Amino acid sequence: MDIAAALKAFVRTVERGSVTAAARDLKLSQPGVTKHLRNLERHVGARLLERSSRIVRPTSQGQALYDASREALLTIDAALEGVRQDMGKVEGHLRIHAPSCIGTKHLHGIVMAFQRRYPAVTADVILENRDADLIYENFDVAIKYGRPVNQELIIRRLGSIRRIIVAAPSFLARHGPVDTIERLSQVSMVASSRSLTLQDTLMLFHRDGEAVEIPIHPIIRTNSAAVIASTLMEGHAAGAVQQLMVNEELAQGRLVRLLPEYEVKPTEAFLAYPSLRFMSPVVRAFSEFTVAELRSIDGIFERPSRDDLADAELVQTLAPIAE
Repeated sequence: MDIAAALKAFVRTVERGSVTAAARDLKLSQPGVTKHLRNLERHVGARLLERSSRIVRPTSQGQALYDASREALLTIDAALEGVRQDMGKVEGHLRIHAPSCIGTKHLHGIVMAFQRRYPAVTADVILENRDADLIYENFDVAIKYGRPVNQELIIRRLGSIRRIIVAAPSFLARHGPVDTIERLSQVSMVASSRSLTLQDTLMLFHRDGEAVEIPIHPIIRTNSAAVIASTLMEGHAAGAVQQLMVNEELAQGRLVRLLPEYEVKPTEAFLAYPSLRFMSPVVRAFSEFTVAELRSIDGIFERPSRDDLADAELVQTLAPIAE
């Protein structure tokens, strides 16, 4: 029995919760993975997995073996990739997680540019608006909104994502100018469910630092940046949006910024990866490449927010910062 191959099949099956998914990730047949798992159980003399029609879960003995073997396998993989790096090669497979907004608009292009530089790299790019567990779900790297607090993650601050208020010229043609915050309270808005309070108010910050909370009239609430952008482009409503989502539309005049002296509270963005994964040359190369590319986008700025300054001491206790 190839113990290394069997352990890899076992670890990936636990992480994916599925023999089929593990086989796909490892580029093996499903019977091949099943054979590895049976041989491993026979080798250790214990049942390692509980199988149902919906999911595969580790037994208590299986969880203990997973905890002990996962880090060892990662260390071995990193050592092998380190040798390849010494030979001038960056290669391997990346599993990347990111919010759909920045992922569709920018990260996809960054991944393709990285692959043009390193053709031997392949990638799974998973874009969805949820907080993924990088370790259990076997992601190598992720863009996260809000500072991660998992002790096992390395985090790098990308910057603050500027959020501005915009509308289409057609919207303004029908409803007239929106040049005061009182007027903004009167017009139809599309809004992110995360940016509103329960009372449908929006917090705005003046360029001089003054904060003002105003009631708005949201006719559409959504967690989808694509829906917000489409609603704005149709001239159906005004709304707050991440600037990086609409740079082209603003430059072309298809959207117009409203109340330029005000912004919505920015979103803090971080690049995160499991600490052991940082040993991998391909992850290290991708993180350096991605941080530089994202920080160059108009709408991401590095000036720390007041919350960052207030929490600066606390940050050091939450997770290591790789800067």
